[in-house]
Amino acid sequence: MTHVSPAHKPHHPEGQPSKALYGGTTSRRITVRDIAAAKERGEKWPMLTAYDAMTASVFDEAGIPVILVGDSMGNCHLGYESTVPVTMDEVALLSAAVVRGTKRALVVGDLPFGSYQEGAVQALRNATRLIKEAGVGAVKLEGGERSAHQIDLLVRSGIPVMAHVGLTPQSVNAYGGYRVQGRGEEAAQQLLRDAKAVQDAGAFAVVLELVPAELAAEVTGSLHIPTIGIGAGVECDAQVLVWTDMAGLTGGRVPRFVKQYAQLREVLGDAARAFAEDVVGGAYPAEEHSFH
Repeated sequence: MTHVSPAHKPHHPEGQPSKALYGGTTSRRITVRDIAAAKERGEKWPMLTAYDAMTASVFDEAGIPVILVGDSMGNCHLGYESTVPVTMDEVALLSAAVVRGTKRALVVGDLPFGSYQEGAVQALRNATRLIKEAGVGAVKLEGGERSAHQIDLLVRSGIPVMAHVGLTPQSVNAYGGYRVQGRGEEAAQQLLRDAKAVQDAGAFAVVLELVPAELAAEVTGSLHIPTIGIGAGVECDAQVLVWTDMAGLTGGRVPRFVKQYAQLREVLGDAARAFAEDVVGGAYPAEEHSFH
């Protein structure tokens, strides 16, 4: 198991709350204004996914400032082969659970495939549902220039939007697989245009997925909104991982960009086997677990 050092708590003057996203001492909800301020300070910050109240509460207590209820729930929580089958009902249900399990983190709800591609009005209807029913503080949607109209209407309607360019998993069928995006001059220029388009449309941050590190650094330097990397190198303003990958719960091969900080699949498997052996052998329940 990888050793994890204790959380670093930044120094701040006595009596003055720290504004840092990670390690900060303010107890209110993180907002998009806090995200913008972190970019101005040059502060890097972490984001994790979560799909239930209990896991979200653990990450919230650990100080993770932004939690994404990602459509990655399709792969790692709902048993689908990709994110494509995920529905609005599923995102709304799990987003509400994550909101209930957190106190400080900004919770971002993912708009799933088919919930915004028809146009800005459809996007507004479904984003409004996540804001009102689930209580999320922001929504995320995929696409650069092609999604700019949707982002513009959502932001003008008062809904903060996190954008997502590079590899957009909802388009996996069009890509023919999970491939690095932005290689070659033409593809790199398109990715830059996409990133600037979502910024101009009003997005408060943009995820860069599976993008060459040098290109991600160029994008980060050219934007005034923060970039959130996943397989996009170290120069992004923030980093995100799917929590089941990060904690070693995912079975089989994990993507190259994943670092596993625990081996929960092994831990849970050992616990399940120990329980089963106690039941079969009659060691559980013991006297201290029984009532008379």
